[in-house]
Amino acid sequence: MTDAPALPRRFYEAVSVVENDGGFGVALDARTLRTPGGAVFVSPTRALAEACASEWAAQGEQIIPTSMPVSQFAFATLDWTVKNREQLVDYVTAFGETDLCCHRADAPSDLRAKQAVYWDPIVAWATETLGVTLPVVTGIIAARPGPQMLASLRQHALALDDFRMTALSQATGLAGSVLIGLALVRGKLTPDDAFNAAALDNLWGLEKWGEDDEARARLVREQAEFQAIGRFLGALG
Repeated sequence: MTDAPALPRRFYEAVSVVENDGGFGVALDARTLRTPGGAVFVSPTRALAEACASEWAAQGEQIIPTSMPVSQFAFATLDWTVKNREQLVDYVTAFGETDLCCHRADAPSDLRAKQAVYWDPIVAWATETLGVTLPVVTGIIAARPGPQMLASLRQHALALDDFRMTALSQATGLAGSVLIGLALVRGKLTPDDAFNAAALDNLWGLEKWGEDDEARARLVREQAEFQAIGRFLGALG
């Protein structure tokens, strides 16, 4: 078994927000913050730059990337999203065929009822607000949304700027639902609402069958990810 790579040591003292290329950047002492891909970090809002700067300022003797989720989302935008928008749009649109909110359990009845309480409003919101109606099915039957619905989902994704596109792809993959992803990005759901909808089946299982340390730890991590996406979106304004 190979040793994990050593974390880089903190090489700066002061962290500040600076105006940069028509946006806002972060300076580590006199150095301009760059992404792992080498791009100069440029934020469209001061609030996002400040959120990233706070993460860098909070580092100790070593720099721990996983403790800076907002910075990681911003870096992903600048290094990946701007170059691969079509691929990400295809990725989130494909969830329209397997969306979590549209695939319901056969039984037991209390799980079915909980799914309806949490997921029906999201499906209805998509119809009323987005003009996207995805079929709701039971059991292992595959949903078959029409091409017009998938095309509409695609247009909603394409309409997002690069930073919100990153948030949508992260939330959609985490939830297994493009409807939850869009509802979070557009402010219909809070991060905790999105987590509760996405983790509904697993949360129900813990309530029904008892606590499991590994399953609970996984859910805690997922909730923290939704909250980080929420902070990232909030900093975009």
